[in-house]
Formats: sequence, structure tokens, C-alpha cells
Amino acid sequence: MRGTYWLIGASEGLGEALARALHKKGVSLVLSARNGDKLAALAAELPGARVLALDVKDAAAVQRAADMLGDIDGMVWLAGVYWPMSAEALEAAPFLEMCDVNFMGAARAVAAVVPGMVKRGRGHIVLTGSLSAFRGLPGAMGYQASKAGCMALAESLHADLRGTGVRVQLASPGFIKTRLTAKNAFKMPFLMDPETAAAEMVTLMEGQSFARHFPRVFSWLFRGSRFLPDWAYYRVFAPK
Repeated sequence: MRGTYWLIGASEGLGEALARALHKKGVSLVLSARNGDKLAALAAELPGARVLALDVKDAAAVQRAADMLGDIDGMVWLAGVYWPMSAEALEAAPFLEMCDVNFMGAARAVAAVVPGMVKRGRGHIVLTGSLSAFRGLPGAMGYQASKAGCMALAESLHADLRGTGVRVQLASPGFIKTRLTAKNAFKMPFLMDPETAAAEMVTLMEGQSFARHFPRVFSWLFRGSRFLPDWAYYRVFAPK
């Protein structure tokens, strides 16, 4: 990995940890998120990193940012919001916020950078999904659906852009110890610290594989669930 990478969602958690890890690798960084103060504090610890505060819900702002950055070498999508929510207690505002930020934000970022990369014949796109998005789970509407959208987007991009010089990758982490997962009232198995998750992402980005699902053993549960018939899957994962 060389050149300039735009990290969207870099102010805390996995994004912050990945920024630190990539900086150690000598990658030139542009750090984006809504919280400009947190970004500035992080950039002060990473000499050479640039700050570009951004609300990913604003399509025009995302496009202006991409135009201003010009010929970047890579874009890593890490932004996300989360509230635990079941359909029985649906709250429209946070539900729509998750869809708008987690999926539509990723779509806006992709729309802003991919055409230029295709024209140049080079580039690197990394989208962050979730192990929770392989199949519907109780209490996860909004987050699960929006992350599933990110994963499908990465798969479609990969299918279209193979052989163009534009590399697409998908990272699907499990539970990471962050401000968002602190909202969960249940015990989270295989809970990772952000630095461990960032190391997994660096391994993905330095390799040639399309996707990396981690922690590996935990991912087998979710990936394997796709092979269960509906009656068995919902009896196990959403018992009533």
C-alpha cells in the first residue's frame, strides 16, 4: 500500500485505529468524519495527515470533498451509526439515520470517487460491512440492513471492476469495543479492541483477497447460517 488514502469515519473506534496503523505503514492520510475537533486531535498525532470534516448525508459535500482531493489512491469506508432496535419498537428517526449514514453514505462516497478511478485505471476501494449482515437478526433492523447493503455494493463493484485496475475489498468485522457497541445490553462474544480489528483490515488491504471476515472462528457461525433453511435459521437465531 502506497499513496494517499481517504478514510471516511476516522474520528474514533475502528477508523481511528486504522488511521494509526496505516500511518505507521507510511500511508498518506486524509481523515474525514463529522467531528472536526476529534479529527484535528488525531491528525496532530499523525504528522502529515490532513483533516476534512464531512457529513456523509450531504451528497454535494461528499462530491466537493472528492473533487478537492483529486487523484487519491484509495478510499476506505468506515463511517457508521447504530442503535439497537426491533421492528416491534421501531423509531423512525434512528432507523432512517442508520440507513442514510451506513448505506447511503457509502453509496455517496463510492459515487464520488469511483468514476475518477476508473478513468485513471487505478484505485483501491475498501468498504466495511459486518458479520451481522449475512442474514437477518432480531433487534438489528436498520444496522443489519444498511450493512448488508454495503456488502452487496462491494460485491457488485468487485464484479464490475475486476481487470480495470481498480481494486475493491470488503471487510466484515464482528463486535468491536466502541461507543456504538457499548449500547448493547447483551454479552458480545469474541469482542475485539479496535487495534485488533484494524490489524485485520491492514492484512486485508495488503493482500489480494476480495473479502476478510473476522474474527475468523466467529465468522463461521454467520457465514454458515446462509446454508440453513429458513425454518431452521429463524428457530435458532430468532426463537419466539
